[in-house]
Amino acid sequence: MRPLSYAFAIACLLQSLPSAVSATEKMNGFNLENALVPVDQIHNGGVPRDGIPALYTPKFVDASSADFLLDSDRVLGVHRNGEAKAFPIKIMNYHEIVNDDFNGAGVVVSFCPLCGSGIAFAVDVERGGFGVSGLLYNSDVLMYDRKTESLWSQILGKAISGPARGASLEAIPISNTNWEIWRQRYPGTKVLSPETGYGRNYDRDPYTEYRRSGRLWFPVVAKDRRFKSKSMVVGISFEGRFKAYPLNELPDAKTSIDDSFAGRRLTVQYDKSSASADVFDASGREWPSVTLFWFAWVAFHPDTQVYVSPDEK
Repeated sequence: MRPLSYAFAIACLLQSLPSAVSATEKMNGFNLENALVPVDQIHNGGVPRDGIPALYTPKFVDASSADFLLDSDRVLGVHRNGEAKAFPIKIMNYHEIVNDDFNGAGVVVSFCPLCGSGIAFAVDVERGGFGVSGLLYNSDVLMYDRKTESLWSQILGKAISGPARGASLEAIPISNTNWEIWRQRYPGTKVLSPETGYGRNYDRDPYTEYRRSGRLWFPVVAKDRRFKSKSMVVGISFEGRFKAYPLNELPDAKTSIDDSFAGRRLTVQYDKSSASADVFDASGREWPSVTLFWFAWVAFHPDTQVYVSPDEK
């Protein structure tokens, strides 16, 4: 079978099996005792710990040397500490986590193909880097830090078990867009190289059929049928409040909208042709946001607000 296909087949099978893990048992070698989420809602993704290998010493190339990318290829873009870098999703599909450094600032770039969620975190290098646990909560990757072996929910940005239980990571702005737009915005950007040291065919997307299907591979605790499960939304949060901007619902005639959230004015700048958007506050500072599937956002934030165009109110 092709790389990862066996794991995906197992994952589909596991979806139909009841969970029989007690709070004192381990999954993939991780102690789930006193987890912040119900243990029976944590699922084995069909791969062992590090079966999806995170990158700890990533290599980068100049934009002019990124001939392995098409203009339409999607990338996660991070600009921090005066440095811009692009992380092609076709590489992230196979690694999910990249531990990186932006001019001395530790950053973890994460991507969950099952949720379509790309999130970057500012991290303390003393944690020893983050890896892929092989476990899922709400169909979302559970990361782990190599220092304490605590499990961290990507979308929550919080440790749900282990010595770091209850601690939170600082999310930083990240763009989920195509290579053409990111390159135009940051001509001097670096690009994650496909020379990762692993034998992967990064031109083959193992999630094509998954994205086309409305079916989920793993259970989630909350659902909302206002939008198709895998339609893309941009989610923001502030002080325990949440709001989603469905990309398909944004006006065609504009490239930005002014809105308010949690008592603050903000602007959503977007490009519908590339299904990408970024959020800025009244001072022009970019807010951390996440572009992801609707089902994933609402699974974690069932009480989310949803943007409605003034024309539809």
